[in-house]
Amino acid sequence: MVENLVRSAAQWPRCLTVGLATAALLAATTRADGRANIRQAFFDVYPAAVGTPIETVPSQLNHCGVCHYRFTGGGTRNPYGIAVGNALPGFPNTDQGRRDAILSLQSADQDGDGFSTLVEVTDVINYGNTPTFPGLTPANIGSVSNVTVSEIQDYLVPAAGADTTPPSVTLSYPNGGETLTANQGVTVQWTATDASGIAAVNLYLSLDGGANFTLVAENLANSGSHTWFPANRPTATARFRAEAIDNALNAGQDDSNNAFTIASPPGGIAPTTLRDFDMPGTQPFETAAFDPPANCAACHGNYDPQVEPYFNWQGSMMAQASLDPLFAANMVIANQDAPDSGDLCLRCHLSNGWMRGRSVPTDGSAMLEGDKFGLACDLCHRLVDPIADPQNPAQDTAILAALSFPGTWFGNGMSVIDPTPGTPRGPFADATGGHNVIVSPFHREAALCGTCHDVSNPAFEKDINGNYVPNAFDAPATNFAATHLAPVERTYSEWFNSEYNTLQGVYAPQFGGNKDYVATCQDCHLRDVTGKGANFDPQPPTRTDLPLHDMTGGSTWLPGLLGVLYPANVNTNALQAGIVRARYMLQNAAELDAVQHGRTLKVTVTNNTGHKLPTGYPEGRRMWLNVRFYDAEGELLAESGAYDTGTGVLSHDEGVKIYDVEPGMDENVAPLVGVPPGPSFHFVLNNKIFKDNRIPPRGFANAAFAAFGGAPVGHTYADGQYWDDTEYAIPPDASSIGVTLYYQSTSKEFVEFLRDENTTNTKGQEMYDLWNNHGKCPPEVMATVNIGVLPPVPGDHDGDGDVDLDDYAEFPACMAGPGGLLATGCSAFDFDGDDDVDLNDYMAFQFAISGPPDGALRMAGGPGL
Repeated sequence: MVENLVRSAAQWPRCLTVGLATAALLAATTRADGRANIRQAFFDVYPAAVGTPIETVPSQLNHCGVCHYRFTGGGTRNPYGIAVGNALPGFPNTDQGRRDAILSLQSADQDGDGFSTLVEVTDVINYGNTPTFPGLTPANIGSVSNVTVSEIQDYLVPAAGADTTPPSVTLSYPNGGETLTANQGVTVQWTATDASGIAAVNLYLSLDGGANFTLVAENLANSGSHTWFPANRPTATARFRAEAIDNALNAGQDDSNNAFTIASPPGGIAPTTLRDFDMPGTQPFETAAFDPPANCAACHGNYDPQVEPYFNWQGSMMAQASLDPLFAANMVIANQDAPDSGDLCLRCHLSNGWMRGRSVPTDGSAMLEGDKFGLACDLCHRLVDPIADPQNPAQDTAILAALSFPGTWFGNGMSVIDPTPGTPRGPFADATGGHNVIVSPFHREAALCGTCHDVSNPAFEKDINGNYVPNAFDAPATNFAATHLAPVERTYSEWFNSEYNTLQGVYAPQFGGNKDYVATCQDCHLRDVTGKGANFDPQPPTRTDLPLHDMTGGSTWLPGLLGVLYPANVNTNALQAGIVRARYMLQNAAELDAVQHGRTLKVTVTNNTGHKLPTGYPEGRRMWLNVRFYDAEGELLAESGAYDTGTGVLSHDEGVKIYDVEPGMDENVAPLVGVPPGPSFHFVLNNKIFKDNRIPPRGFANAAFAAFGGAPVGHTYADGQYWDDTEYAIPPDASSIGVTLYYQSTSKEFVEFLRDENTTNTKGQEMYDLWNNHGKCPPEVMATVNIGVLPPVPGDHDGDGDVDLDDYAEFPACMAGPGGLLATGCSAFDFDGDDDVDLNDYMAFQFAISGPPDGALRMAGGPGL
């Protein structure tokens, strides 16, 4: 892998299947006919509007822009469209009933521009630009899509004549000389007036004395004040700008008279600022807001829970990323340890709020309830390949060129977003629907999933000796590749360097649905099923390669908690279905085998996944072997890896095998933060891996994994090895053995850490209480094997299953005299069972050591002498 710039073998063929011939489909648009009767009702009520821009424009004939921001229909409705939707249930579902619903709204001013719907649509005497859109104003026109804005911008608010005078604006605070503390609320104050009224106010910040300004708040009401949280980007040359837009789209502005200072807040162990966590990709305010996923459900949900995208997405942890209490509690510790590191988490977990500039403060407190819909449809289906590629949609060239912070890496939430809403991207060239469809090869690639599922700490960079050292504080990293930054999660890199990333992939029909061979993340986590991807007329095609949008991982405990925490926000039926799917994934993720060799038990765990087992977030996530030895009466003789369900304690006996990763701080970083070197749950401070014995995937190579910080530590796997062997001594009286492979998504130790280390709020205590009161995250059974113990082989003193010269060397000591059996453990040499080792036994032993391979005293299959 060369800094993730090279396409994988598994990805290229999928790109090529789309081909350049699909380019003509990119602009194709179809519209569902089911809503045409509502559109017709509007123009039946207002016939004079037919033929005007509110009925048709050159770039989108017969559009749906009266009710929808997306002029091709569907998606978020504008204020008038919302009012129509609310009114319709109160009238009969007939043509006349729909007309009556439209009529009921004629006196209302839905968009708040000071004019009723009747005036906006019919008063052509007092105004020169009517009919105007009853749901659009200069303040919300930025939300429209699938139309050329210049064709509609003169038809937003009734106007008597041309208004070319900009608003008068005065910024009174901050106006210069102030010192503001980052992440603490500041009341920005301004006045703005205009004869035609102020439609919206936008606020901007410059960190370089006014040379460059960036948007920090948009489309505000002209209230005269706004609470703004300065980001932790210290400077003594800050200036502010207030911009007002009037109802004729004229703009006026005023800047701070002098520079002011933004200072870092107190606290934190590491002296980080938000600059330390700046990363490439689309930046806040560089794209339109994401549609809430419920808007997609109109066509993609509520018709077939077995295959539809919406129901299955609701049952995933992707959908719950914003509500996850474990994430929330851990982010508190991250911000305590390294100020503003929470921004790294918010990029993915609350992506809509992050893109709208609400990730400051980086504790997520400025996020709106409407931001908490997890990783949803509009994020994934507007993702753009950050690497230029001639196979990608033609418009991607301009999108990449317009980025203020471009990059060519996958991971850390460094997403590039198509700035035009209403044009979802997907892999199918024959897709039909109520919106434009952009054919995107990127949506068949595992790299798309790598956007969030390769996580690095940008505060640490690899030096020439391979150590991760702090980079220059208050500055972005110099290289954003997974091969350069300190590892946190490496699921995508693990896959990239596995046998799954090949043309054929790996035979795994248990994961692929309708596929026998799986290659990419999507093949397993959006497996192919048979069904329709939407429900509208005309009916979309029935596919045998429909991606099931369940995105199932291994979480079975947290989904059940979310129904308790947020009963009004989640679909509990979908979550329960997701739990069942997660158990299936866990039960197929590994093979477990146990074989007796003499008095030794060898247990083999084989990884059937395309990444390490387990993978993902390291803190508290683990897998272990529980081995129980029973006597002939079924009584437990010995146990390794015992787990107490009442306390949540996993026994760390001498021979226990626990598969996990233990990151921590090395001898250079630990003293800087006042702790001893070693493993640590302080993930944002960790710069070294002290243990990683997780089982690699097929195709594993030590050198390749070492390059991205994923090499085994404290354990050895040979190149090509995707299994692990563990040996246990079988107790003398053991008659049967039970072996169970368990998985647990979080541990007692980690939950207690979140509780005890939190000095900011109660999130840690809340998480501990949830854990303590709801089963303590009970482990899941991945596989179980039970075997009977073969009796000892007479003469096999060393218990290797064979009678050979090694055993002969021990025989003289066992002939020491009566009682020797008890003293020396020589029962294997007592052939005649008289509780002594004597010449009779010696004669039998000589036969055992020299007899034929199938001799009665030789263990079956032994190599002999």
